[in-house]
Amino acid sequence: MAKNTSLYFRIVEGRNLPAKDVSGTSDPYCIVKVDNEVVARTATVWKNLNPFWGEEYTLHLPMGFHSLSFHVMDEDTIGHDDVIGKITLSKDAIGSQAKGVDSWLNLSKVDPDEEVQGEIHLRLELLKDKNSLRCQVIEARDLAPRDISGTSDPFAKVLFNHHGAETSIIKKTRFPHWGETLELALDPGDLSVEGTVTVEVWDWDMVGKNDFLGKVEFPFAHLQQTPFLEGWFRLLPLGNREADPGGKLGALRLKVRLVEDQILPSTYYQPLIDLLVGSVTSPTEVEDVSALTMLEEVTTVESRQDVAMTLVKIYLGQGLVVPFLDYLNTREVIHTNDPNTLFRSNSLASKAMEQFMKAVGMLYLHEVLKPIINRIFDEKKYIELDPCKIDLNRTRRISFKGSVSEAEVRDSSVETLHSYLSSIIELIVGSVDQCPAVMRVAFKQLHKRVEEQFTNPENEDVKYLAISGFLFLRFFAPAILTPKLFQLRDQHADTRTSRTLLLLAKALQSVGNLGLQLGHGKEQWMEPLHPIILRSVASIKDFLDKLIDIDHDIVSVVPQRAVFMPSVTIKEGYLHKHKAEGPQLLSRFAFKKRYFWLTSQTLSYAKSPDWQVRSSIPVHCVCAVERVDENAFQQQHVLQLITQDNDSQMNTIYIQCKVLIAVGGGPAASKWTGLVIYLHTEQNLHILLQSDVHWSVLSSRLQ
Repeated sequence: MAKNTSLYFRIVEGRNLPAKDVSGTSDPYCIVKVDNEVVARTATVWKNLNPFWGEEYTLHLPMGFHSLSFHVMDEDTIGHDDVIGKITLSKDAIGSQAKGVDSWLNLSKVDPDEEVQGEIHLRLELLKDKNSLRCQVIEARDLAPRDISGTSDPFAKVLFNHHGAETSIIKKTRFPHWGETLELALDPGDLSVEGTVTVEVWDWDMVGKNDFLGKVEFPFAHLQQTPFLEGWFRLLPLGNREADPGGKLGALRLKVRLVEDQILPSTYYQPLIDLLVGSVTSPTEVEDVSALTMLEEVTTVESRQDVAMTLVKIYLGQGLVVPFLDYLNTREVIHTNDPNTLFRSNSLASKAMEQFMKAVGMLYLHEVLKPIINRIFDEKKYIELDPCKIDLNRTRRISFKGSVSEAEVRDSSVETLHSYLSSIIELIVGSVDQCPAVMRVAFKQLHKRVEEQFTNPENEDVKYLAISGFLFLRFFAPAILTPKLFQLRDQHADTRTSRTLLLLAKALQSVGNLGLQLGHGKEQWMEPLHPIILRSVASIKDFLDKLIDIDHDIVSVVPQRAVFMPSVTIKEGYLHKHKAEGPQLLSRFAFKKRYFWLTSQTLSYAKSPDWQVRSSIPVHCVCAVERVDENAFQQQHVLQLITQDNDSQMNTIYIQCKVLIAVGGGPAASKWTGLVIYLHTEQNLHILLQSDVHWSVLSSRLQ
């Protein structure tokens, strides 16, 4: 039985952040640390003191953790980034709340003495017959780097009741081995003192004061009861952190949830799988109770999305996702009397369809929307239709005849929005063949169920609205509104581009509603877009008819999971590599900077992005990925990639990056094949290695 610790967190937004730039604003981003190891970085929101990120992360931590911290930084083009503040949550604080943390939290100052990490190996013994305290300082590991070289010069102190002793200094290492025994001669009165034995670790500096690296405290009364203690002890901060109850540094809105599961062998879960499979392979009457109907009844609205995501993964793995969705959708349709409310609630059926589209349709989404999203970001045009929000100072000069009027801004905005919206609609209606077959079959079944239920002539459009409500309102429109959250862009949009995307998302929602609600809302200033929306209705219906014109049996021969096409580059960026060639001593300078590309089939690299000659490693030739101990190169985040060539020879390549993070998956996840490596321009390297036999996550936190 294995233990799986999963940490789910969402960085929603910030407010009232202090201005760090001369312009009176800041360019904030967040760095997330688990036990002082960087695990995530949000995008930068430029020139904003109330930034919105909305970024979600899931971490699977095989070794558990102690604390989670969020550092808000101000990005600077020149020089070092400025620190704004941080929030630290202990594991106990997160776990003590059943629903997790979901609130605004004030930022506090970042104190270097609080930024500690690592552990120390000690052996303490109280020698009562000799009136002495003996402390053997053996070694430490993963200490915080305090010097510009990325290392420290650590030494340890043992302190008790005005007595003290120090170890020697170990130069340039974060993994010192002392092997020294320090003995404190105690006065007879010391044995009755209820004090604390403290072991502190410091970084020695030739110039200036020494830097604090952490401490461990032992109640002297405990040593009197248990005279001998030995083990690895986690280093703790100095404890002089000052809170900021007034919110002078601003605040973050965070959602954090901790889940600790005991994972049993897969055979123990087979009865549950059989029960879930039976619900869709041998369906009962709609009104009868099944495992799926009971799940919907016992789950809360807050947890329904997680339940839906898990169910979609299970049924995708079983090859039964279409019958699963059909079962839920059929119940939803039959229990809906008013077609205007169909799939409008957060039911299990609605959430399952959402998670299904994200699971199998992300590549399709990228192929359709990425060109127009890139165009909008590149052009950065000022667009505004709302008369109350038009700012003549923010628009570029449209006419050379004089100052720009509101009418000119509005006319220019309408023209640009027409161009963008026409391109979006054209890309969508022409994407029938790009849409995954399993999505098309699921929509075909949904169309059939709605058509059977709502037979009156006045409900002719309901069968289209049921599909477009998911495809347009819950898939395309949200991706246009926030491209970063759908990985369509690496950064959030600036204020000007965000407004353009919002207007386009509103218009596309009206397109998905087939223009039926035009003129009934409060935003009458959207009226100039009504003609193009109404003209698109016929082409949208034709698109939906073609989308569901597919053989139902095709899903039995098409894999029911999203895959990356060979032509698509998942990630690219600079890393450092070294190819091992026989037994030899390696130095930290043996690594060479190379530009890497990752597709679903190969991991390739070259001297630069424009270099004509590339070296490639087929993903199927990757046998193992392992983290290298930091003592090997005196560098952090080095891993070895073991591959097998056509002659069955094993080769090893060392890759070094700034951050190594484990993401995704889990022992209970469905089986996958292959290696997925995400590269993020020397910032992050995410690795998930899964095979048909076992699951493995590699993390810089593993020892």
